[in-house]
Amino acid sequence: MDKVMSDKKIIALYVLPALVVIMTLVYSPIVMTGYYGLMKWDGIGKMEFIGLANYTRLLSDSMFWQSAYHSFLLAVFSVISLGGYLLISLILAGKIKGANLLRKIYLIPMLLSSVAIAQLWLRIYHPTNGVINSVLTSLGTENIPLWLADPDIVLYSIFIAIIWQYAGFYILIYYAALKNIPESLIEAARIDGATPWQIAYKIKIPLIANVIKVTIVLAVVGSLKYFDLIYVMTNGGPNGASEVMASYMYKQAFRTYDFGYGSAIGFFLLLICLVVTWVIRKLTASEEEIQY
Repeated sequence: MDKVMSDKKIIALYVLPALVVIMTLVYSPIVMTGYYGLMKWDGIGKMEFIGLANYTRLLSDSMFWQSAYHSFLLAVFSVISLGGYLLISLILAGKIKGANLLRKIYLIPMLLSSVAIAQLWLRIYHPTNGVINSVLTSLGTENIPLWLADPDIVLYSIFIAIIWQYAGFYILIYYAALKNIPESLIEAARIDGATPWQIAYKIKIPLIANVIKVTIVLAVVGSLKYFDLIYVMTNGGPNGASEVMASYMYKQAFRTYDFGYGSAIGFFLLLICLVVTWVIRKLTASEEEIQY
C-alpha cells in the first residue's frame, strides 16, 4: 500500500476525477461569470464586448449598494444569533431533562425546504389571519404592524425567519463540538469548584474556538449570498426594502434579461465573499491551538 501511495502517477490517477469535477462544476462557472460580466448580452442573442462597463455601472448603482447594505445587515444579525445558538447548545450539552426532545425540535427547520419555511412564515405574518397579529388584536393593539409590507420592519421580519431556519444547523454543530470535549476535563473543573458558567466560559468555549470561527465564516458568507427565503416571501419588496445582492442579481439577469450586468454582480459578490472570509480569518487567527 505504501508503495502504491508513493507513486505520483497513481496519486494523480486518484485525484484526477475529483479535479475534473471541481474544475467543471466550480471553477469553470466562476471564470465564465467573470467573462460574461465583460459583455452586453441578453442571454440568447450575440454577445457584445463592453469591457468593464458593467462593473463601473455597478459601482454607481444605488440600488445595488442598498441591497449590499441589506446583505451585510443580515450578516451582522446572523453572527449575533450565533451567540444564542451557542448558549442553547451549552444548555443542551449540560445533561438537562428533555435535552433529546429539544434537540429534535430544534432540528425541525432543517427538514423543511426553504419554500415550505417561507410559506409558514407568510402565514405567521399574515396581516389579518396571522398568529402574531391575531395575538396582538386579542390584546387590544390598535396599530397592527404589516410585517412584510412596511419598509421599516420588513427586513427584520425576514431576518427572524432566517435565524429560525438555521437554528438547528448551528446548534447541531456546536452541540457535536461540545460533546467531543473529554468529560475528564469537565469533572476536574467541577472538583476544583468551578461553577457551570465558569466551565462554559473558561473551558468549553475556548476548546471549541476553531468551530466557532468556522461558523462565523459560514454565517457571514451564507448571509451575503442569501436568496431563496427572501425571494419567496417578499421578492425584494416593498420597493426594494428587502432586496439583497443575490435577489438583485437574479432580477437583473432573469427579469430584465441583462445577463452581462447580472454576471458582473455575481462576480463582484464572489469577490466580496472572498475578501470578507479573508478578513474574518485574519481577525480570528490565533498563534496557538488548544489541544485536548
